[in-house]
Amino acid sequence: MNYDITDINLAREGALKSEWADQQMPVLQGIRQRFAETRPLEGLRIAACLHVTSETSNLAKTLVAGGAELALCASNPLSTQDDIAAHLVDEGISVFARNGEDSDTYYQHISDAVDTKPHLTIDDGADLVAMLHSERRELLDSTLGGMEETTTGVIRLKALHAEGKLAYPIIAVNDAMTKHMFDNRYGTGQSTLDGIIRATNMLITGKSVVIIGYGWCGRGFADRARGLGAHTIVCEVDPVRALEGVMDGHRVMSLDEASKIGDIFLTVTGGLHAIDKHHFENMKSGAVVANSGHFNVEINVDALRDMSETRRYIRPFVEEHTLEDGRRINLLAEGRLVNLAAAEGHPPSVMDMSFANQALASEYIAANHASLEPGVHVLPGEIDTEIASLKLQSMGMSFDTLTPEQEKYLNSWESGT
Repeated sequence: MNYDITDINLAREGALKSEWADQQMPVLQGIRQRFAETRPLEGLRIAACLHVTSETSNLAKTLVAGGAELALCASNPLSTQDDIAAHLVDEGISVFARNGEDSDTYYQHISDAVDTKPHLTIDDGADLVAMLHSERRELLDSTLGGMEETTTGVIRLKALHAEGKLAYPIIAVNDAMTKHMFDNRYGTGQSTLDGIIRATNMLITGKSVVIIGYGWCGRGFADRARGLGAHTIVCEVDPVRALEGVMDGHRVMSLDEASKIGDIFLTVTGGLHAIDKHHFENMKSGAVVANSGHFNVEINVDALRDMSETRRYIRPFVEEHTLEDGRRINLLAEGRLVNLAAAEGHPPSVMDMSFANQALASEYIAANHASLEPGVHVLPGEIDTEIASLKLQSMGMSFDTLTPEQEKYLNSWESGT
C-alpha cells in the first residue's frame, strides 16, 4: 500500500474521531452494512479527491465495505485532519494528504491517487477530473464514471462537457435535494460561522456581516449569522437571488456600498475575485475577510498583499494586513475554506446524507455506466427519496404516504372542480 501522510502515530486519535462521527451517521451505517453483504463495488478501483475529515473516513470505509479499492487525496491543502489520514492508512486505505501541504504537494497527491488507474472518480471541486482530462488522458478509456460533490465542481464539469471534452458520465451529487438543501445550507451555515468564531473569538451580535453570494451556502450562513444577532447584508449579481435576500429579511446592496460598512465579509460565490482591490480600499480598519466557497480565488489575496505595508499572523488563521494608510484588514485561513481550515467542517449528521448520496451514486454508476453517455447526470429521484426516508426514520420521525386513490388523482387529468 502506498501513502503519504504526516504521522502514522496519530492513527489511534483518528480512530476515536471517526467513531464519534460514525455514531451520528446512521444512514451511511445502514448502507455500509448492506454494502458489506452485497459487495456492489467488487473489483473496482476508486480515486477520491475529498476533504480528509472524520466524516469522510466513514464514506471511505463504506466504499471499501462494498468491495472497492480506494485511494484518497485531499481536495484542499488546509482541510486534512492528519489523525484521520493516519487512521485510514492504519485501516489499509491509501491516503495522500497532509495538512498545510504546498501547491506542488497538493497536485502530486492528486497524481498519486490517479496513478491507481481508477475505474470511478469522486471529486470535491473537480481537480482530479481536470487532471485526468489534461495531464493523464491515457487513463480515460478505463474510467467508467464518477461523482462530484460541490457546486463549484459541477460548474467546471458542465463547462468541460459544453466543450465536448468530458470523457465519461459523472453524477452531480451536489444537485441531489438531500445534498445541497441540507449540506450546503445547514452544514455550511453552521460550520462557517464556527470557523469565523474559532479563528477570531469575535462577538457576532451587532456586527455588520456581508454575505457575498446568496445560493444555498449563502442562505444558510446569512440565516445563522442573523440568529446570533448580526446585521446581515447580502450582495448578489443575480437579481432573483438578490430579491430573495430582500424577502428573507436581509439588507441587499452592491458590494461597493457594503464594503464601506461591513465588519465581517464572507464570499460564497464559486467565482473569481468577488472581493477585489477596490473593495479593500473601502473597508474600515479591523475588517475580517473570509471565504467559504470552494477555491481560494474568490478573494483577490494577491491584491491585498500588494496593498499591504506589513503582514503578520496575529492569531492562528488570522493574517493581519496593515495598509499604507494604517488600516488593518484581517484575512482568515489564507482565503481558503474557513469552515474546514479554522474549524472541523460540516457536522457528521448532515454529512450523513451527503455521503449517503456519494455511496449510492457509486453503486448506481457502477451498475449503469454502460448505458450513460458522457456528461453530467442527476442522481435518480428515488435515491433522494430513499435517503430522506432513512434519515427521518433514524430521527424517529414518521411521514405520511398517499392512498391509491390519492395517487391516481395526482397522476390524472380527468377530475376537476
